[in-house]
Amino acid sequence: MATIWDAGEAKLSPRPGSRIEHSGSRLAKMASPTSSAGPRARRRLGPGPAIPLGLQIGPALLVLAWLVGSALGWIDPRTLSAPWTVVEAFARLIEQGRLQDNFVTSATRALLGLGIGLLIGTILAVIAGLSRIGEALIDGPVQIKRAIPTLALIPLLILWFGIGESMKVTTIALAVIVPIYIHTHNALRSIDSRYVELAETLRMSRKDFILQVVLPGALPGFLLGLRFAVTLCWVSLVVVEQINATSGLGYMIDLARNYGQTDVILVGLVVYVLLGLVSDGLVRLIERRALSWRRTLAN
Repeated sequence: MATIWDAGEAKLSPRPGSRIEHSGSRLAKMASPTSSAGPRARRRLGPGPAIPLGLQIGPALLVLAWLVGSALGWIDPRTLSAPWTVVEAFARLIEQGRLQDNFVTSATRALLGLGIGLLIGTILAVIAGLSRIGEALIDGPVQIKRAIPTLALIPLLILWFGIGESMKVTTIALAVIVPIYIHTHNALRSIDSRYVELAETLRMSRKDFILQVVLPGALPGFLLGLRFAVTLCWVSLVVVEQINATSGLGYMIDLARNYGQTDVILVGLVVYVLLGLVSDGLVRLIERRALSWRRTLAN
């Protein structure tokens, strides 16, 4: 007499003329890719293939809504100038040379602050990430700075550096340091310990260990921090250029506010938007090239 194994009741039930079966065999048949209905296609769970110019779709829709709203009279031109009015103001400012001069001044301040902040933030992250003593001395003050908005420090920075270029560049650098430090330090602490053990086994020098293990391992975190840093750089620039400045895009916007020139204000904002999108796109491009070896959900 044969028996059938009942997994639900966990017992053997004899039945005459039957053969031994296992409930798992039925489940295996159900999960098998080849069945009587034919092979089933694998279901993709990721975001799918990249959309050409996908990142530009959102901004294009905003501009389209602005254009349609202005053309149909839904948007009051005193509140928000029409796109064609902004284009005319853009051409007028370029013809007068005001836009180019203010752009060069703003770009110089931004690049100086960004460069200083990147250098200081990276050095602090490497020291704190590779040394317990360095972490004890550095991490606490950086976390305190993280809790204090950079813009709240402007009155103190004015007392220390005055209202000249030093104050503006220092404000931008302080805003950049925090995201670079946080993400780079976190990436350093997340490096697989097996790589460290391998470096010790190969008797690497401290310099080779930093160049061949530490920096490549921290690169993903550094690039992520760089994206945040670039954004904060432009945000800080807008603010500091409206504080006793005599040049720059922020100064041009603040001056236009005093005279009620909405179109000039929008020109300055459009330039800031373009600078932010272009700089973020460059960081994304560097990230794709430098981290092309990674297999992630995005690719």
